[in-house]
Amino acid sequence: MVNYSPKLTFGPEVADWQERFNPERMRRGRVERAQMLMRKYGIATLLEANHQNIRYLTALKGFAYPMVRYVLFFADQEPVMYEHDGYYHQMPDQCPWIKEWRPARSWLTGSPGPEACAVEAKAFAGDIKAELEKRGLLGEKLGLGGFDGLAREALVNAGVKNIVDTRNLMLEARKIKNRDEIDCLKTCAAMVDGVWFRIWENLKPGMRDTDLMTLGSTAGYELGLESAVPGGWRSGPMTFDRGPHATSRVIQVGDLVYGSYCGATYMGYGSCTYRTFIVGRQPTAKEKDWYKQVRDRIDAVIGEIKPGKTTADAAKHFPPASKWGYKSEVELLASEIGHGIGLGTSTGYDMPIINRLWSLDHPQVFEEGMTLAVECREGEARVGGTRLENMMVVTKNGAEIMDYFPREEILIAPR
Repeated sequence: MVNYSPKLTFGPEVADWQERFNPERMRRGRVERAQMLMRKYGIATLLEANHQNIRYLTALKGFAYPMVRYVLFFADQEPVMYEHDGYYHQMPDQCPWIKEWRPARSWLTGSPGPEACAVEAKAFAGDIKAELEKRGLLGEKLGLGGFDGLAREALVNAGVKNIVDTRNLMLEARKIKNRDEIDCLKTCAAMVDGVWFRIWENLKPGMRDTDLMTLGSTAGYELGLESAVPGGWRSGPMTFDRGPHATSRVIQVGDLVYGSYCGATYMGYGSCTYRTFIVGRQPTAKEKDWYKQVRDRIDAVIGEIKPGKTTADAAKHFPPASKWGYKSEVELLASEIGHGIGLGTSTGYDMPIINRLWSLDHPQVFEEGMTLAVECREGEARVGGTRLENMMVVTKNGAEIMDYFPREEILIAPR
């Protein structure tokens, strides 16, 4: 039997009469965790261009085009934010917790041509070298993230040579969430529950899967999500195995329909959930069995998620790929999986990962404060299929589900 996480006692609005989500506490907690790990690994400075990592380190939300903005983040000093044009002019007085701002240099992923890119990369590297020299950090270890090879080459040519990759450090920083990060995910899950209800009450024969995308996006914004998504909807014979969506397929009486509402965000923290519906009839015994297999499998995985246990303990409850006639676990890479969730879930997973491809031989330890989602599917090719995914937080007593929309059976639509 799965456990649910206690519901929040407050909403997303600010109040002076109740302790609620505290953005300053969340910002401070993320900075302190990142700096603690930097000191642990002897990394004096991060030069980070990954959009979600910038938000983690600075709480700044900006233009997400690759390498047009970046932060120079220090283990023991105030950061320097290199911001993209209009944001550079607009944001300093809006974000007073960032004291130093610079205009960001960019070669727009190579579009100006190789000669212009080389000139701009050289200027970029010179700016970074000057900041490091000013702080006495030029010879110290620099973590570089989210940049291309041109940036790395330019930095080395400028004399910034002690460079390491930031990915492992940032994944480790992000894998444990503080209380406010968890509250953001709970708020996101509550809003997404509302999206699922809106889909359930409106799903009818004659709609297209693209109509559901419009409905999902509109409902998400109406319910207060910072970034709503259209969702990925599969219907009828396209429900097993997961594949193309947004096909404009017309939904018919008797179709199974499922959606992935993944990457909708509140304060940057993203959803990752699936639910399954059936249109205009009761599910057959076979369809009920498919769904029961899915739910029982996820429940068994969730039952293993406790501090001190590992992803190998959980992954043993996923069937081998041969169950479906597949030759390799690679063919199930993101279908039978548990994965970390957090900032910008749609752009990549946090730690940990649970699957048979890696977890049995390379287990990761579950820790209190991790947040993750578990998903799987069952069905028959070109006949139909079912899916389910839940979001959860790891507590000292085990994993607790954060999304409350019904999951016990296939939901019949229209209601």
